[in-house]
Amino acid sequence: MSLPSLRLAFLTLLLVALLAGCSERTLEPPVTLEGDIFGTFYQVTIAEPITAERRDALEEGILAELESVDASMSTYRDDAELVAFNHAPVGEWQRLSAPLVEVLAIARSVAEASDGAFDVTVGGLVNLWSFGPEARPREVPEDALIEARLAEVGMDTLELDVEARRARRLKDVFVDLSGVAKGHATDRVADYLAEQGLEHYLVNLGGELEVAGFRDGEAEPWRVGVEIPRDGRPQAKYVLPLEATSVATSGDYRNYFEADGRRYSHTIDPRTGRPIRHRLASVTVVDPSNARADAWATALSVLGEREGMAAAREQGLAVLMLVRRGDGWQSLASPAFAARFGRDTLAEMGVEVVDAPLAAARGNTDVDAGPSDALE
Repeated sequence: MSLPSLRLAFLTLLLVALLAGCSERTLEPPVTLEGDIFGTFYQVTIAEPITAERRDALEEGILAELESVDASMSTYRDDAELVAFNHAPVGEWQRLSAPLVEVLAIARSVAEASDGAFDVTVGGLVNLWSFGPEARPREVPEDALIEARLAEVGMDTLELDVEARRARRLKDVFVDLSGVAKGHATDRVADYLAEQGLEHYLVNLGGELEVAGFRDGEAEPWRVGVEIPRDGRPQAKYVLPLEATSVATSGDYRNYFEADGRRYSHTIDPRTGRPIRHRLASVTVVDPSNARADAWATALSVLGEREGMAAAREQGLAVLMLVRRGDGWQSLASPAFAARFGRDTLAEMGVEVVDAPLAAARGNTDVDAGPSDALE
């Protein structure tokens, strides 16, 4: 072999070795993967060393999981499975994917347990109030339009056959899974990471959180901040230590519009057809399933302080509520929340544990509404 050929071969081998060395370079924790999805952000923090090559593969896998959920449950994509279901003939059974059936089953369960405060058939009203894909002007709809769409709402208009993996609409309702799909996507990403053999990670999908293991890879729990529900720069009011669980928060202070000096929340009460209007500003639910936590956070936001806490106690949910009191806030926790984080700890934080029904006087007073999930 000639000298130039030997030099070329040597340089080629050197380049291959360098590239291999780069791909096998170990990244020290925490390793963060982040980007945009669903009109919000995702951030995955891995608290164990991985190679750069594995990081890239994990990022690809995470995006594949998120894309799968979007393709199935989005109402903004013409090619989404849910959109096809919403356009299918009324009364005809439609074969659905297993994840979509799973999410519909969770939605049905929370709808029944919350006496209709959570209802995925509310999509027509969500669109009417300009919070859905119809992109209507941000103005208050006429009462006649609200009542017309309210007449179409109800989980009894949606029939689900879990075993056969099929569903059908009994009326021309618009199914909207925005109150549960993001939680499901958070679960999917966390499950994917566990399947890849990771033990210490935090998934943050637009404020829906799920953790496994420890933040230092050994013994330090993950710490998650619960925001003060107000406009402007996020500020954590409480910091919660979390291990092997998930957190979802619903609030009334980020997604809204104003008309005639009044603020209208994106959370629609499926029982009235109108945005919620009470002093409950933020609900945080801690649960092993983020999809379930997501759905319940929405349901409790609809129910309000008094009815919501009664439901949390009845269902054994770990719930933290932030309620407007004049210019400040009152913090209320369910017994299950106190059992998880400790009554003494909550007392030091100024959180009141609600062991008995709240008095009617502290109920859902109509107010001008002014949400809650920040990662420390």
